[in-house]
Amino acid sequence: MNSDPLIRVSNLRKLYDIRKGMFSKLVGHVHAVDDVSFDIASGETLGLAGESGSGKTTIGRSVLRLVEPTDGDITFDGKNVMKFNAAGLRDYRRSAQIIFQDPFASINPRMKIRDVIAEPLRVQKILRTESEIDRRVDELLDLVSLPSNYKDRSPTALSGGQRQRIVIARALAVNPKFIVADEPISALDVSIQAQIVSLLDELKERLGLAMLFISHDLAVMEYLSDRIAVVYLGQIMEIGPARAVTQTPKHPYTEALISAVPDDRPDRRRKRVVLQGDIADPVSPPSGCVFRTRCIYAKAECAQARPALREVAPMHFKACIRDDVL
Repeated sequence: MNSDPLIRVSNLRKLYDIRKGMFSKLVGHVHAVDDVSFDIASGETLGLAGESGSGKTTIGRSVLRLVEPTDGDITFDGKNVMKFNAAGLRDYRRSAQIIFQDPFASINPRMKIRDVIAEPLRVQKILRTESEIDRRVDELLDLVSLPSNYKDRSPTALSGGQRQRIVIARALAVNPKFIVADEPISALDVSIQAQIVSLLDELKERLGLAMLFISHDLAVMEYLSDRIAVVYLGQIMEIGPARAVTQTPKHPYTEALISAVPDDRPDRRRKRVVLQGDIADPVSPPSGCVFRTRCIYAKAECAQARPALREVAPMHFKACIRDDVL
């Protein structure tokens, strides 16, 4: 794996305006992503974990500029993504693709499978003849372990797992270097999830893909990711090697998430840590550490200043001012 970052995200922020009244007066902001930074090397998978509403999906879509960041820098292969014009973005999306969460909502049911997979090839004008497109569709179907005759079928004739394979094939059609996988198994039956995870693992190794894998399932994330970043209320609480984060978490929020993962192995069983209350309001996040309102270790000083990420083990960082926990 190349150690040079393929993608670098620096101080990323995304605020959504809140407007009210007849004249749409600006009355506040939703702090969806608040000063997030990370790198992903070529061939590396970074897992992005956290509860629903933590900002994971917004981070992924902001990196691809499917939503426009409010502030921050994104570089891809040494180029500043934030300065791309329409033509630059089109080229960027040839190298950076997304696998959406819901395979039923992300495929047009009126299109044949052939046209679903071929759509990015036509948009990017990569292949011009129908015979070339047909051969490429066959290759992509084989890549995701589906028979070539599926290209003549309608998406409505396929199962959820088969549809997600089509979504993956479509994302790979333009030979991207980087994939954002946004909760790619959460809408699938449990019996199918393992197959899709195994397919993603095989593809990233075979094709040398860099991946941002977004999920709330830390057990899957440990298997698929090289590193894991844990996000709460749009901020990174902890980031480090996957096994280190899941086996020796350094942040109280990560500890609570890990303790909720079922595991029948005696050496991996943890005391259950129950988070109190709901995720804080992103319109008016808590002062200091945003997690302090739910943290069992919180003290008065946790409200004073936002903790910076600091290294507490080799390549393992946490955003917590306290050294006497974990």
